[in-house]
Formats: sequence, structure tokens, C-alpha cells
Amino acid sequence: MTSDADADAPAAAPPPTRRGGATGSGLDQAALSHVLGYQLARASIHTRAAFHEAIGEPLQLRPVEFTILQLLRHNLRATQKQLVRALAITAPGMTVLLDRLEARGLIRRERNAQDKRSVFVLLTEAGESLAASSLQASLNMETELLRALSPAERMMLFELLDRVARGPR
Repeated sequence: MTSDADADAPAAAPPPTRRGGATGSGLDQAALSHVLGYQLARASIHTRAAFHEAIGEPLQLRPVEFTILQLLRHNLRATQKQLVRALAITAPGMTVLLDRLEARGLIRRERNAQDKRSVFVLLTEAGESLAASSLQASLNMETELLRALSPAERMMLFELLDRVARGPR
């Protein structure tokens, strides 16, 4: 039974219309399709899971440790300070990471003979071996992740992400 007051009340607003297609979550995510951070976060979900399965679990490497090993493999006389700058990690944070890699026998530190204030970070033989095997695992993992993209699209993706990472000029 309705009262006269109910009859005079405005009709309930219609539900919002959907502007984009629903995803596997059942949610319309179109409003976020232009948000870089959101798209990067979505892609990161898959890449982090794939990394954990291909490298993290079997090789006991965190993404930042993998990155450090790869940088050291391709920069034979890198200093701790260079690593700090390249990875935007605090010096104390880098010390903790390097301590962990050193405890595993993957790196060693060597004082710079020309500048006693700087320390070179070098891969050990075990570190070199792990860097090589983890890189191969990474390449295999990424081939699977990027299989929906053509080779040209892959190159474009990496080029565009590099430009975003370098920031405005």
C-alpha cells in the first residue's frame, strides 16, 4: 500500500549506464583505461606471479636481487653508489640487499684502490652462474607473458615504457 506522499516522491534514479565492457571481474573498468598507474598495476599482477614461479621460488631471488645481479653482470666495475642511483634505493637499503647477496656467496665487495671512499660490487662465480640462469628463465617467462604481442609490438612496448621511466625531458 502506498501513501499519497510516496506518489509525489520523485522516481528513483535509474542505475548508471555501463560505458565499457565488463572484464573477468564483472566490473566495468573503462573509467580507468586511460590511467597509466592502473594499467601498470594490472600488468604487474601477471608479471609478478610469473616472476615468482619462474625465478623467485626456484632460484630464491627477489626482483630487486635479480636486477642487481643483471646490472653487475653487465657492468663489471659497478660501485655501490651507482647501484643506489640506478635503482633509486637508499644507501642503507642497498647495504642490506648487498649483505644478503654476499651472505649467499653471490657477490663480493672490493675497496676501490684509487678512491678509498668507493666500493666495487663484483659477482662471484656462483653469482655469475645465477645471473646467467635467472636471465634465461626471465627471457622464457617473458616470451610466454608477451605471446599475444607481435615482435614489433613488444619492441614498441619496451621503448614506450623506457620513455615513461626516463621521465619528462
